Amino acid sequence: MSPALALPQRRRLGTRAALALLAALLAATLLAALATGPVALSPARVFAVLMGDAAAPRDAAIVLTLRLPRTLLAAVVGAVLGAGGAVMQGLFRNPLADPGLLGVSAGGAMGAVTSIVFGAALLPAALAPHAGAAAAFAGALVVTLAVQRLATVEGRVLVGAMLLAGIVFNALAGAVTSAMIFAADDMQLRDILFWTMGSVAGANPRTLAIVAAASLPLLIAAPLLARALNALILGEREAMTLGIAVETVKRLAVVLVALAVGASVAASGMVAFVGVIAPHLCRLARGADHGWVLPGSALIGAALLVAADTIARTVLAPAELPIGLVTALLGGPFFLALLLRQRLAVDGT
Repeated sequence: MSPALALPQRRRLGTRAALALLAALLAATLLAALATGPVALSPARVFAVLMGDAAAPRDAAIVLTLRLPRTLLAAVVGAVLGAGGAVMQGLFRNPLADPGLLGVSAGGAMGAVTSIVFGAALLPAALAPHAGAAAAFAGALVVTLAVQRLATVEGRVLVGAMLLAGIVFNALAGAVTSAMIFAADDMQLRDILFWTMGSVAGANPRTLAIVAAASLPLLIAAPLLARALNALILGEREAMTLGIAVETVKRLAVVLVALAVGASVAASGMVAFVGVIAPHLCRLARGADHGWVLPGSALIGAALLVAADTIARTVLAPAELPIGLVTALLGGPFFLALLLRQRLAVDGT
């Protein structure tokens, strides 16, 4: 490792302690989510059920069948959005970047909405329940790969061109989605609205397993990209002089984020702000070193989305709010506070 990028031993130990604290926070959030709902359970009771206590079948059914799959799905999706946002911000060297810049969310929305409007007419009844998720995943990957292909010139992935291509394909996918909405009937409009605002209510073990399998490469590889992303802060030329295979890193980052976020969008719909908020919270807490920001963003993103899902299903029970609405309500004030903080720093007051 280059001495310029090496971290003192005290800092590394501090990072480990901070990550352990975030892991404990996530565990507490998960336990609180499993205990909270129309039927309140004590944390001790939830823990006993998770350990295999079969003395209360009703409690086991509530925890293991109803709450556990959606809570774990929220945690996985939140971790993917947090880590994906941190990777994109490092790759674009822009603190406002998130996976949506690649067209992942817009492509997923285009695929899902097209499936909702035309799926029943084009697909056998046996495939209809899975058509929306499959179409969302396919749409996300197709748009992302198109963005990457358009931004590749003579074997080099141009980050600026990728940003512009992402804007173009986001607009095109949005136009197709709007056309599908125009063609939809009232029932389809309701399904479209529910999907585009995000939800993990449809979680089940199979969906969770698929999303986890698609997300695992990103969550494993993200910390390994830390040194490369730290070097990219200095610029691509400087990163090359430090021995970083810049083009390989860019391609790998885009593919991993597209795969994981595409699967997450297919399972949960569009969830706003988590991919931007989580990395910002990490940087505010301990600085911009990606050795901390990447795993920290995954843990914070998971805790944020689990908390948002808990709020979504309890605040207006028995009705359920879209999870994307909750994250937007949390994210708006956060960025307003961040803007005011930066303004005060510039004014020197």
